[in-house]
Amino acid sequence: DDVDRAYFAVFDGHGGVDAANYSATHLHVNVGLHEEVIKNPAEALKCSFRRTDEMFLFKAKREKLRSGTTGVSALIVGNKLHVAWLGDSQVMLVQQGKAVTLMEPHKPERE
Repeated sequence: DDVDRAYFAVFDGHGGVDAANYSATHLHVNVGLHEEVIKNPAEALKCSFRRTDEMFLFKAKREKLRSGTTGVSALIVGNKLHVAWLGDSQVMLVQQGKAVTLMEPHKPERE
């Protein structure tokens, strides 16, 4: 189609790099293949995070891997920004030199 899209992501491995590397390799593919990526990019991101997690858990069980990852991704569709994250990764948007809060970080004391 004629809509410009861009995808960015950062993963921070915990207990090793396996989960972070796996997510970096597979999350964008799952987003791109998701049936809602054109009509509902936010839902595509959410479902793709879940799908990637399920895929890695299967691999980790099979190969006895014990790592995890946090992650944050941004999908720009036309002039709209969609952000998804898990764990304590954070993202900051700077607009005309000022920080714009996009998310409240995951913290143990936050309900």
